[in-house]
Amino acid sequence: MEMDESVFVVGQGTRDRGHIFGSVEGLLARFGPQRVVEMPISENAVAGICVGAALSGLRPILVLQRADFSFLALDQLINHASKFHYMFGGQTSVPLVVRLIVGKGWGQGPQHSQSLHSMFAHFPGLRVVAPADPHTAKGLLLNAVFANDPVIILEGRPLYGTAQVIPEEPYTVPFGQARGIREGTDITIIAVSFVVPEAIIAADDLSRAGLSAEVIDLVSVNPLDIDTIVTSVQKTGRLLVVDTSWSYCGISAEISAVVHEKLFGELQSPVRRLTIPFTPTPTAFEWEDRYYPTHVQIAQWAQEMICGAELCPTGPTS
Repeated sequence: MEMDESVFVVGQGTRDRGHIFGSVEGLLARFGPQRVVEMPISENAVAGICVGAALSGLRPILVLQRADFSFLALDQLINHASKFHYMFGGQTSVPLVVRLIVGKGWGQGPQHSQSLHSMFAHFPGLRVVAPADPHTAKGLLLNAVFANDPVIILEGRPLYGTAQVIPEEPYTVPFGQARGIREGTDITIIAVSFVVPEAIIAADDLSRAGLSAEVIDLVSVNPLDIDTIVTSVQKTGRLLVVDTSWSYCGISAEISAVVHEKLFGELQSPVRRLTIPFTPTPTAFEWEDRYYPTHVQIAQWAQEMICGAELCPTGPTS
């Protein structure tokens, strides 16, 4: 906002005492009410205002809080923001950033916690990213704000408490580029959003068992970094995809299809996908903890893929 006066924040909770989990704290006092705008709970209208503002040369950052609330704004995001650049032959653009929060934890339940990255990635014209650490989150946000395309950023609520030393000066993280976290030789584990830390712990567990897992943070859902994925799986021969959403018609299905299409006959085992059960999300804490993939499950599934089920006597837990 200091770099460009056309940038402004708008949405629900921008002036709330929680400051959207602290992410907009201090902005109102620093930039004033004209650039930190609190709006009524009318998502489609607010999104329409932001699309119009973007077409007029401004760079809005729209915060709709929970990702589920974006369903009420899909007409503006899907039928307008994502298509205008194409429909008008590249003569116009919609530099709109939409921040959506994936609300695992705090008993969010079935209507406040859905991971919608696969749905948004289905539509051409939208860039869709899901950061898993502070460094990536800052770089993606800056890249998104100054890009000329509409960008959906899905932020995992469990990650807001993550601490990391990052540069104070501006920097960007490119779209369409996955993040290699650690190298390995026995299996590739690709994870999305707040299950990335679980995949890292699982890789550590596998290492203590003498097994080598390569961990990749997907980061960008659309565009998808196919080259990094294929290169890694070509090396390890095995792929486990861990996602925060359902497997049916999800990003894990797309990644599996791409890998099988490009590496058919080279894989040492079929691609496996560890995702949430195909049911609405439970609200109770004790059930929510069992609903999402854990590092224990990831390690068990990976070990079974590498060594065979006989070396995993308890088997996968979901």
